[in-house]
Amino acid sequence: MSSAERIEVEAAGHLGHVFASRRTPGQAAGRAVVLIHGIGASHRYLERLHGLLAGSADTYSIDLPGFGDTPRPPQTLTVAEQATYILGALEQLGVLEFVVVGHSMGTQFAVEAARQQPLRIPHVVLMGPVVNDRRRTVAQQALALGRDCMFFESPSSNAVVFTDYLRCGPSWYLKNLRLMMDYRLEDEVGGITAPILVLRGENDPVATTGWCRRLAARASAAQFLEIKGTGHVVQHTRAVEVAESILSFAGITAAGTAAPRDLTA
Repeated sequence: MSSAERIEVEAAGHLGHVFASRRTPGQAAGRAVVLIHGIGASHRYLERLHGLLAGSADTYSIDLPGFGDTPRPPQTLTVAEQATYILGALEQLGVLEFVVVGHSMGTQFAVEAARQQPLRIPHVVLMGPVVNDRRRTVAQQALALGRDCMFFESPSSNAVVFTDYLRCGPSWYLKNLRLMMDYRLEDEVGGITAPILVLRGENDPVATTGWCRRLAARASAAQFLEIKGTGHVVQHTRAVEVAESILSFAGITAAGTAAPRDLTA
């Protein structure tokens, strides 16, 4: 994502970073895709996906306040407050309508943004959504994440994730973990009017098949898709397949193709 422009944006009283790849430099034009990272992470594990999407749509990755190398707010921001930051930051950049793509805890921010301003978000993509409604303890989540790292991730995905966790630090991580565990994604997706794509890696022990299917069933309009042979950080290990799926779902013609392919459940 070396060609992306790093922009420091203050919105809703908080400071974050937006990494923008705009096909018309200096302005927002056409359909946009916005990528939102999960707990402890940053834009870095979204770089491969960002680069692929940027060939077909204006693409923005956000380092939320307190994550990556952004300043840490004096108090932990709620899921709703982070969503307000996302919406405000993009509005400042002239991005008034966009496909929102969240990963892990980022799915909570994505859903909350779509709840707050539904007219701006025509499509919602939830990759590896959390928290599984039948595994709602920290111990269960930690065990699933440990299995994922040991058996289903690549060395490069683990390297990116763990270095971001170190930057995040245990105190800030645990404060946000409490918020993540308390947010009932299964109750909130029903309030989303936009079509939703629930996407997971086939081997993901964090976002299991059953949980993702239950989540999709709670939405008013949703598709479910599994990407073969990968785990929780599906957007890094299978970036090409994920990018194709997002473009197809959102009705964006992929660069160099006549039309996006159809999704299969």
